[in-house]
Amino acid sequence: MLDHNRMDFKMHTETTTKISAKNVQVHYGDTHAIKDVNVEIQDNAVTAFIGPSGCGKSTFLRCINRMNDTIDICRVAGDIKIDGEDIYDRRVDPVQLRAKVGMVFQKPNPFPKSIYDNVAYGPRIHGLANNKSEMDDIVERALRRGAIWDEVKDRLHAPGTGLSGGQQQRLCIARAVATEPQVLLMDEPCSALDPIATAQVEELIDDLSQNFCVVIVTHSMQQAARVSQKTAFFHLGHLVEYGDTDKIFTNPEDPRTESYISGRIG
Repeated sequence: MLDHNRMDFKMHTETTTKISAKNVQVHYGDTHAIKDVNVEIQDNAVTAFIGPSGCGKSTFLRCINRMNDTIDICRVAGDIKIDGEDIYDRRVDPVQLRAKVGMVFQKPNPFPKSIYDNVAYGPRIHGLANNKSEMDDIVERALRRGAIWDEVKDRLHAPGTGLSGGQQQRLCIARAVATEPQVLLMDEPCSALDPIATAQVEELIDDLSQNFCVVIVTHSMQQAARVSQKTAFFHLGHLVEYGDTDKIFTNPEDPRTESYISGRIG
């Protein structure tokens, strides 16, 4: 009976749409980087964006927290909604949006501050703690979620830049989840890491997907196959195919997906 309930729960979580994109176009000046992308991304799951370099996967990822707003020549058209709210509505404050949509970059980028202050930075800006005790709790919870608490709890006031590469990336993940975002975007989060650190971050991604909608851009098909439940294959600015990861990798519908998976393009 328990197993049956658990299966029902899993089925339920798999069908909740968190992010809905319709007819998304992105131009950099005269370059049409993203062409008519339509996708529904699920909550409490990991969705991987794969495809050759320059195919648009990182550009589309950056649409989800309006990071492209910072590029003068970039224009985004179409609809992107999170929980039914249009994130490009003029009334939406991009700073508040980015508190709800955390981002982890390719290269670990801790601030030149202490480990504690790296994690406390977002919660301070957004007024999430009323006193030091509450902030201490937020920092500890985030570092635990980043699977790095046990390694740093005795040196919270040491600089974050003094950690190893893998630890720095887990600190950046902790920093991203400290504002209790609903969505976590990761742009090739393991590409600068060694295999052991990569395995730690992949395990962490799996844990985080219990509480967050996680979207990861990866150049590694093996990584996509290991960590994601859904995969989107981009090619030349188009979203060619989107579906269950197992199906995309074993029985893709589009010949371009088949060519990429088998190594003939990309």
